[in-house]
Amino acid sequence: MRHRQAVLAVGAAVALTAAGMTTAALPAAAAAGCSVVYAVQSQWPGGFTANVAITNVGDPLSSWTLTFDFPGAGQKVTQGWSARWTQSGTRVSAASMSWNGSLGTGASTSIGFGGSWSDANPVPASFALNGTTCTGSVTTTTTTTTTTPPVDGPAPELRVSGNKLVTADGTPYRLLGVDRSSGEFACVQGKGMWDGGPVDQASVDAMKTWNIHAVRVPLNEECWLGVYGSPGGATYQKAVKDYVDLLVANGINVILDLHWTWGAYPDSPDWHCKDEHAVCQKPMPDARYSPQFWTSVATTFKGDDAVVFDLFNEPYPEMAAGWDKALGWKCWRDGGTCAGLPYEVAGMQDLVDAVRSTGATNVLMLGGLEWANDLREWLTHKPVDPLHNLAASWHAYSFNACASEACWDSQIAPFAQQVPVVLGEFGQDDCGFEYMQRLVDWADAHDIGYLAWTWNPWGCTTGAVLIKDWNGTPEPGIGEGLKAHLLSVTP
Repeated sequence: MRHRQAVLAVGAAVALTAAGMTTAALPAAAAAGCSVVYAVQSQWPGGFTANVAITNVGDPLSSWTLTFDFPGAGQKVTQGWSARWTQSGTRVSAASMSWNGSLGTGASTSIGFGGSWSDANPVPASFALNGTTCTGSVTTTTTTTTTTPPVDGPAPELRVSGNKLVTADGTPYRLLGVDRSSGEFACVQGKGMWDGGPVDQASVDAMKTWNIHAVRVPLNEECWLGVYGSPGGATYQKAVKDYVDLLVANGINVILDLHWTWGAYPDSPDWHCKDEHAVCQKPMPDARYSPQFWTSVATTFKGDDAVVFDLFNEPYPEMAAGWDKALGWKCWRDGGTCAGLPYEVAGMQDLVDAVRSTGATNVLMLGGLEWANDLREWLTHKPVDPLHNLAASWHAYSFNACASEACWDSQIAPFAQQVPVVLGEFGQDDCGFEYMQRLVDWADAHDIGYLAWTWNPWGCTTGAVLIKDWNGTPEPGIGEGLKAHLLSVTP
């Protein structure tokens, strides 16, 4: 994990052999040793969130327990993530989980918690890992506002080089950020353009306080083309263009995602939407409107390679084919008449061709089967792109089939050595951050970018909602954990 050189936080931060400092003063062959960076990420009357970054500078550990004492009797841990948190009096313990207990020499991990306080919220003075005091100099920094890494200039133009996304000068670059839902549904549900949410400079500034460098914007093809929904046509297109331009100007790359599409599916399961209009997720894009949509979108954003095109949200044609993966992958690439689907399908090759016919050179993302969770046959069925500018879109929620390190190691890691992979959507179904922490730590280790669902203040009751309000106040657990993690990494 790549930490920033300094911790910048609301309230106070104490660094014991902090990130960016050397450890030369410690014995080279020390059997036990550690450094800790404790940072208050946000604070309000009676409450706060904190991130704790732990580095093992001693012999490798197979498990660990971090302990510290709160200086004030009124300081409490109310909810923690990425460790098993307990408190007795002022003594706090955080024990490793099964997935982050192994810490080699020089290895780091981050944990965090939400807490309460009364009277004052001083930082702990000392930490210990498995009973060994984490030694080093102590630095205290106090600020009154949240400070974030600066984002200077517009977002970088991107292209594919080998298995990486790179900037114009060839520097590897990861897309790290969030999804911003509503462009796919608001126009067909009578909710206007963005479901009442702001798309102004203040809303972008709120994203930047999380160190967000990429935003995925789901779209509706019938609204874009003006054939169904309101606003539609030129009004919808201008709203999307204005938002994209604002994000890019603020140093934030944009992924435009074709999310909801036309296509009647009357024989679908009862839980599935059967309406022909673009009012829900369909198994595959349609030949009637989807190529036309991408021709128009590509024409609009041609020449702006800071914008990436995600050709279709979550394909699952194998369901209609009786879960036949071979038929599913053929439909995915070639389209046409697909088993179980009553409408003519636009395959990924059709959509690649539609974009490239305009002269657009933007990076294209393609999700695999099983709602973009399965990438195993992606390379075998890879469409032809004359620009060789294709990346894979991978979705990995806690409830998906591939949702463990063992699966990621066997299915995704070898694939990511050959093709750029972007985790276009991920989330946890209980509003916690334990699964998501495991996933982002794994993605960091494999140089994979990721965008969490979703930057919308809908209330996190079943998961995948990051914020309490449009100011970017994080939801406990899921939002607090992601914010702390994004502040600790760079693209």
